[in-house]
Amino acid sequence: MDKGAISRDDILKTLAEYDELTRDVFLDTYGYGKASKYLLLHEGREYDSKAVAGVAHKHQHGRPLTNDELIGGVGRGHAVEWLKREGFTIGVSRNPNWTRDELILACDVVARNHWQGLDAEDPRIAELSHYLQLLGAYPPEERALTYRNRNGAARKTFDIATHHPDYALKKTKGGQLDREVLSDFLERPNEMAHAAQLLREGLAHGTLETVSADDEDDDAEDEASAPEGKVLYRRHRTRERNKGLRKKKIAAVLKAGGSLACEACGFDFAAVYGERGEGYIECHHVVPLHEAGEGTTRLSDLALICSNCHRMIHRSAPWPTPTELRAMIQARANGGATLLPTPRDVRTAASNR
Repeated sequence: MDKGAISRDDILKTLAEYDELTRDVFLDTYGYGKASKYLLLHEGREYDSKAVAGVAHKHQHGRPLTNDELIGGVGRGHAVEWLKREGFTIGVSRNPNWTRDELILACDVVARNHWQGLDAEDPRIAELSHYLQLLGAYPPEERALTYRNRNGAARKTFDIATHHPDYALKKTKGGQLDREVLSDFLERPNEMAHAAQLLREGLAHGTLETVSADDEDDDAEDEASAPEGKVLYRRHRTRERNKGLRKKKIAAVLKAGGSLACEACGFDFAAVYGERGEGYIECHHVVPLHEAGEGTTRLSDLALICSNCHRMIHRSAPWPTPTELRAMIQARANGGATLLPTPRDVRTAASNR
C-alpha cells in the first residue's frame, strides 16, 4: 500500500470536516464503514479511527486512502498507530462483556427490587453505575466512553430480570453468565447478597481497588466459578497464602502432637515423599470471605489440606468445608467397600515400601 506520513494538523483538519459533514455523511463520502473496534477520542467526542487516518492522508499527499487500502488487521493497526504517534487517544467502540463481579452487583439490585428491572433514571442505577466504575473490571483502554454508564447498567438489570423463572413475557438477549449468576442468587440468596454487600463496602472504602500480583497465577478457573466473584475470591486466597499465618498454624498443630496430614483425605506429604515432603501442606481458610467479611483471621479459621483437596473445595460453589469433603470421600470409599485411610495408614504404607 502506498501510504505517506500524516501529521497532527492533517488529523485535526479531518476531524473538523468530520464534524461539519456529520458521521454518516463523512463515512459515506469516503467509502468507509463504521468502526468495528477502535475509535479516536478527542475533546469528548468519538471518531472512526480508520476513516480519519485514511482521509487525513489527502492533506499532504493529494488523495485520501480508500477503505480497501486500510482493510484488515494490518491496515487498521497502521491507522491506529498513526493516530497514537501524533498524540491522539484511541478507545474501543464496544464495551467488553460483563464480569461475574459486575453481575453480582447488578443482580443484587434486581433482587432487592423484587426481580424487576430498573430504569436509567432510578437513583439505584446511578449507585450501581458508580460501583461498577469503582470496580474497574477492565483497564481504561478496553472501555468505551459509555462503559457501565446508567443506560448500560439499566439494560443489564432487565437482562437479568427477564430471565427470572417467573417472568412470562419476552426475554431480552442477555448472556450465559447472566443466567448463571441469577441461578446462584436464587439458590443461595443470603450468600450472594452478602457477597454483593462486601463488594460495595470494599469499593466504597477503597480496599478492593488493587490486587496483589502474587494472585495472578493459576486461579483463573477457580475465579470463574467462585461464589463471591473474582475480586473477593482473590482476597480470600490472599489470606490463605499469608505465610505468617500458615507457619503459625503448622506450628500449633505440631505442638499439639498432630501431623501435617490433610484434614480431608489424610494424605501426608512427608509420609509419601520423605524428606522432600517434610513440612509441606497447604492452608485453607474454612470460612469464605463472602461469609466471614474482612475480620481478623484466627488459627481456628484455617485448615491444613493437600493440594488435590484444596482444588476440589474451590472448584465450584457451594464450597464444602474440609470436614464435609472428608465425609464425601468417606461415603465414596464406603460405597466401594474401602475405608478412607487415616494419616497413620498413609505413614505405615509408605514405611513398608
